[in-house]
Amino acid sequence: MIGNGVLIPDTPIAIDYWRERQCNQSKLFFLSHYHADHMEGLNSSWSLKIYCSEITASLLIHEMSIRSDLVVSLQTGQPHVIPVDEMGCETMSVTLLDANHCPGAVMFLFEGYFGCILYTGDFRYDDQLHLQPGFPQSKQVDQLFLDNTYCNPKAQFPTRHDAFQIILNIIQQNPTSNVIIGLTHLGKEKLLEQLAVKLQTMIVVDSKRMQRLNLLGCLNVFTDQMDMGRIIVKYKNEITDSTIERWNQQSGPTIAIIPTALYIYQDRPPILDKRIYVVHYSDHSNYNELRQFVSVVKPCRITPII
Repeated sequence: MIGNGVLIPDTPIAIDYWRERQCNQSKLFFLSHYHADHMEGLNSSWSLKIYCSEITASLLIHEMSIRSDLVVSLQTGQPHVIPVDEMGCETMSVTLLDANHCPGAVMFLFEGYFGCILYTGDFRYDDQLHLQPGFPQSKQVDQLFLDNTYCNPKAQFPTRHDAFQIILNIIQQNPTSNVIIGLTHLGKEKLLEQLAVKLQTMIVVDSKRMQRLNLLGCLNVFTDQMDMGRIIVKYKNEITDSTIERWNQQSGPTIAIIPTALYIYQDRPPILDKRIYVVHYSDHSNYNELRQFVSVVKPCRITPII
């Protein structure tokens, strides 16, 4: 295991693992989602087939220039039979399950001569996740590869619904301020859509993000015209004490909101300016949700991904 990539022992399966020289036994390559920490080593020169969701496939082709004939998009909720050997004598099946993480993120359920393996990738558990088609409700999962990002009893943060309400309240309490939302390149699009619908406003993004949102088929609530709304998306690493001061001087009253649980173990985040709000909105499962998920799956073995 390197980074967030996994080579499943005694199988031809590699997930989020793109160091071709180090995986001579692997023949089948899967990508759980389009986040950089799961794509280290993957670039436009990649020459083997990649199995992934339909959304991730579109991003790979249009943004990374991966050859379209190498990208195999699979629908969620149904098993897909894949040959293990070149002759097709040995096969396995894979079922993609919505991971409730970011657009296109999936879990993989593998079944074959090696047994039944569930790989979560990054995921956010809720009480509907295990009800989706294809979830192994009545199957014995031999091995669970589990997203353990917040597998710590101290990792207690709210549901996304509750975190959304906190963010909404902050914005409503600052009715005359511009609002900067700090995000990464992909993820939390549903949060932005919810804010736009609830507040009846457009969300301002840069042109590159606008192209991606169109590719994802998001709601028509985004614009790259700066004067069309007071909620503006920027990359979260742009938000600092100095930049919030500069934005207030240049553009008038401005607050910033960073929706992340990265600072959950700290008494306070490394930000001093009171105009910057850190809200524990996460696309990963908290500790209690991980426990609930494991109790539902009841695997024979658990292997942490990170």
